[in-house]
Amino acid sequence: MPEPSTPALTKIIATVGPACGTPAGIARLIEEGARVFRINFSHGSFDGFAQSLDAIRAASQSTGEIVGALGDLSGPKIRLGQIKDGGLDLAVGDLVEFQRAPLVGERRADRVALSTNYPAMVDEVGPGERLLIDDGNVRLLTIDRLGSGDDRRVLARVTVGGRISNSKGVNLPDNNSAALPSLTEHDHRCVEWAVKNGIDYLALSFVRRGQDVSDLRNLLAKQGEAARSIPIIAKIEKPQAVEALDSIVQASDAVMVARGDLGVEMDLAEVPGVQKRVISVSHEYGKPVIVATQMLQSMIDSPVPTRAEVSDVANAIYDGADAVMLSGETAVGKWPAQAVHQMSRVALATQRVLHERGEFNVPPKRLQESRYRTAALAHGVSVVVRDLDAKLVVTWSEAGGGARYLSQNRLHIPILAAGSNPATLRRMTLLFGVIPIQLPKPADGAAFLHQIEPILIERALARPGDPIVVVKGEPIGTPGVTNELLIHHVGDLCRLTEKR
Repeated sequence: MPEPSTPALTKIIATVGPACGTPAGIARLIEEGARVFRINFSHGSFDGFAQSLDAIRAASQSTGEIVGALGDLSGPKIRLGQIKDGGLDLAVGDLVEFQRAPLVGERRADRVALSTNYPAMVDEVGPGERLLIDDGNVRLLTIDRLGSGDDRRVLARVTVGGRISNSKGVNLPDNNSAALPSLTEHDHRCVEWAVKNGIDYLALSFVRRGQDVSDLRNLLAKQGEAARSIPIIAKIEKPQAVEALDSIVQASDAVMVARGDLGVEMDLAEVPGVQKRVISVSHEYGKPVIVATQMLQSMIDSPVPTRAEVSDVANAIYDGADAVMLSGETAVGKWPAQAVHQMSRVALATQRVLHERGEFNVPPKRLQESRYRTAALAHGVSVVVRDLDAKLVVTWSEAGGGARYLSQNRLHIPILAAGSNPATLRRMTLLFGVIPIQLPKPADGAAFLHQIEPILIERALARPGDPIVVVKGEPIGTPGVTNELLIHHVGDLCRLTEKR
């Protein structure tokens, strides 16, 4: 019998788009190791979102793998309005006038006239402030504020030229006064759609403070008990979020280092340090952390990544990322399956090095201080796993709490988390090291082991005689009573039966 195989413990998130949006395309990404699929609400229609979600669910069923669907809310992003012919080129030195009222942007006699989806920008941006379009590819410096009331305009001069097009993002890195709401009208419609259609996670963009996350949680609470339990991922992509990091992490269920806008809003040289800090603080609180944006960017066009990109993915995992995310690589790239394949290979190679260094089995500091029973039991599991050289941990986690606590200890082996609730299992797909499987609720612990052992062998996770650690509660399947740790050797079921 072959040696047991250890899957990648770091989770891979793939963004759905034209390059992979069919059931067959998504199934291919699942086969290569993707376990969470991102639907970007900033682009597309609700019909398109429904098609993506249907494809995710169909691919999950065809492959037999449980995968999660992540809805990424647009957040308070300033965007250009419509532009004549869909876009135009700006040259260094061009004057650009931003107007309050919506208009179709165009080049006029002595300047370019534009508008945005945030009319109040013309009141809040002052002379001498930078104005960046399309992730900073086009840069302007504001030189004057003209008119008043409905006729208020902001005049800027282009310092770095390039092409601009409909709805491109606008960043104001020098401005802290913009009173944008944490949730836009479009976000409200997307949240309603997400709840109705059973999205597994919601990511909130452009978070500035913990209250922004609470605002989304309150909105979900108004839509019923099922909506209240949807995990919220806070995206760190503004300097204000870095300053309020602790409050944001505490308010969230998970955190994402969204390096795209973060690298525009603040000094690019500071981003690696911020990434390390976000990962560290998230681990203190036991919250999963995702590193995203341009991880394998060259694979949009190339079948292989650059050496620097491979190092970037590996270093994010060395730092402790629970998940790494692909954006354009899978959404619009020429090589979506290859991108997931390369990321999975890097994750496996990196975790082998981490295991050799002994850098796993690190419990969250804040949970150690909490003295919470399940957290303490999960920490005890990490000690037993290390001393026993166990092949994996098996748990029954009906509500998901036990799997979450085990994951927080960053074990160097997989955690097979069984349960009967499909929605709960899909929400485990983001958790480091957790492999969710759906099973009917067993009558007792012995029945659970009878159910689980064939799965371990079929998936090549363990062989007969291998030690495993079983974590469950009695009576089994009752939420909140995870209170038992059992050392078991695969195939050794007779003594369990004789005890009954």
